Amino acid sequence: MAHEISLSQREEELLHNLEDQEHRKHIPESEEVHANEEELIADLEGQRSFDKTNWEFWLIGVVAFLWSAYQLYVAVVPTNGAFVRSVHLTFALILCFMMYPMYKSRILKYKIPWHAFAFAIIGAVGSLYVYYDYTGLSMRAGAYLGRDVVIGLVTMVILLEAARRALGMALSIIAICFLIYDYFGQYMPDLIAHKGASLTKLSAQMYLTTEGIFGVPLGVSAGFVFLFVLFGALLERAGAGDYFINMAYAALGKYRGGPAKASVAASGLTGIISGSSIANTVTTGTFTIPLMKRLGFPAHKAAAVEVAASTNGQLMPPIMGAAAFIIAEFLGLAYTDVVMAAFIPAFVSYFALFYIVHLESLKLGLEGEDPSKLARVWDIFKQGIHYIIPIFFLIYTLIVLKESAQSAALSAIQFMMLIMVTQKPIGAILRKEKLTKRVFLEGFEDIAIGMVNGAKNMVPIAIATGVAGMVVGSVTLTGIGQVLIEVIEELSGGYILAILLFTGIISLILGMGLPTTANYIIMASLTAPIIISLAGDSGFLIPTIAAHLFVFYFGILADDTPPVGIAAYAAAGIAKSDPIKTGIQGFAYDIRTAILPFAFFFNNKLLLIDGVDANEPDNPALWQWITNPAEIALIFGMAVIGMFAFSSATQSYFMIRTTIVERLAFFAIVPFMLVPNIAEEWLNLPHEYVSYIIGIGIYLAIYLSQKARMKNLSLA
Repeated sequence: MAHEISLSQREEELLHNLEDQEHRKHIPESEEVHANEEELIADLEGQRSFDKTNWEFWLIGVVAFLWSAYQLYVAVVPTNGAFVRSVHLTFALILCFMMYPMYKSRILKYKIPWHAFAFAIIGAVGSLYVYYDYTGLSMRAGAYLGRDVVIGLVTMVILLEAARRALGMALSIIAICFLIYDYFGQYMPDLIAHKGASLTKLSAQMYLTTEGIFGVPLGVSAGFVFLFVLFGALLERAGAGDYFINMAYAALGKYRGGPAKASVAASGLTGIISGSSIANTVTTGTFTIPLMKRLGFPAHKAAAVEVAASTNGQLMPPIMGAAAFIIAEFLGLAYTDVVMAAFIPAFVSYFALFYIVHLESLKLGLEGEDPSKLARVWDIFKQGIHYIIPIFFLIYTLIVLKESAQSAALSAIQFMMLIMVTQKPIGAILRKEKLTKRVFLEGFEDIAIGMVNGAKNMVPIAIATGVAGMVVGSVTLTGIGQVLIEVIEELSGGYILAILLFTGIISLILGMGLPTTANYIIMASLTAPIIISLAGDSGFLIPTIAAHLFVFYFGILADDTPPVGIAAYAAAGIAKSDPIKTGIQGFAYDIRTAILPFAFFFNNKLLLIDGVDANEPDNPALWQWITNPAEIALIFGMAVIGMFAFSSATQSYFMIRTTIVERLAFFAIVPFMLVPNIAEEWLNLPHEYVSYIIGIGIYLAIYLSQKARMKNLSLA
């Protein structure tokens, strides 16, 4: 998704205002600020821009609102899944061609040409055909009419064009390569050759069955993801995004490197309700990056901190960039199990980023903000406590009441809507202001805008899952998965570490041009089964979720990896820094995230899984989950120490700059804390706990060494 990055004059004015407001105690929550942020996000994602005076603005808004309304309706009224997927893709295609131009130009950016409507209509007809002739298609399965095949092929082409517009060339090119492979299979080299698929068979597989476009990924997008994204959009529209940033700044601003730490906290909290690295970067970055620069962070480092924090927002449960739902569906897991498995790695990653920011602040000799310039934490907290309640309500219904993800999200949305309708009238009463009709109507207006924003946010996800379904269908059609197992086993020599490195690099490369969700679907279809199979051959019995989270993590890292790294471009535009330099620095901060997948692959306790059944390692029902709170706290605490050690090693700093010996010692601590089971086996230790003790002992030795050096320096 490598779009050209440029900031408009209006956006430059917004950034200038943010930099100048040195004595501000909280972020202005005006419509103008939000409008500027939305315009900047649209520009970065290559969308058309319209204001309220344009009829196109209202047309897109109406279609988006109807899409959200439809998704809420089918969440309440049980509907045939094929119908829901068909309508879901229809709305996505219509909005895509209205929102995204054929190519980036000033002319197409501010108008919708006739051919965009033509594409939208053709795409709508194609996706709705499955709904319209569902009974007929079911009756003639395997003996399709000519029109079935033609409509299927045309819809595939339209969907590929939609993906090119919304997501860049990469995903469309990958899908086209697989389609070429499907059709010309008999002409391929012997190693990967197959008998080939006719156009009829290709259309049937990709369009007329549930193994292609309308497969599991699109079904998850339509059934679960939309509701969670809509919940996040409503929460954001209600003011939760500003509230999280204000809270983080008020709580952490006074500490060393405070604005940078506030950036990490705010991005993590925003990541709970947002699955977009770009939106997270822009929303928090327009505030935190200027503050970091003002306190002394170099521009590229200020931008890199925001990039690292924002991309990692996709690790944060419950949304996790929409991947959590697809992982659950692929593996037959409860959604809450995915969230539980992802919990420790996500929070360990964020704790380590806090520590990296602290080390950078020490190296640069930075202090915090003047406390007199900061609002009181309690004052901010109590003003927006009603934003926290819906999130806890969602978690409660998922984990305690064990409701389905769809039911829990629907309940949370209803709760959120109630808050949005009542918060401003109640606020007016508490402030003893006059209750006007406008005050009562504002909540309903915010709900409508939140529903529109939620649908707009879903367009890239729905398109990505539809196209990724083609890749999944190709794997099923050709059996390429088994061939890849043989190829990768040959290339890696059967060494599991080599297999993981190979897979991580491929995920990273694909992720440079793909959104995280599409990258995960493709890699989960192609390489996750390979990892699981070859790991078993190497004697590693791992839960399947370890392999799936492995490729997911590396896909996320690509958002700040040069030369593409769209989130790095967004942050660099705000910081006025070099995007490549920003991306490299952001990736350096995110190296800690790159070692976590290796850690939880070899130490499944980081996923709160203590073991699997030797006969059925891929059966989630037979996994042994860790539920003892004391053991969970120990695993988490030791993992945090291990990541702190790794951060000090990569940053060459602890209390003062480290020596070569100290850096090597910090690196040595990492395996003792993150993979104590491997340390126990290799060093023949009596228990994993001994590994923890050794790691802590080395840490203490480095601490004493640095204290002694600091004392000598002060005496000198």
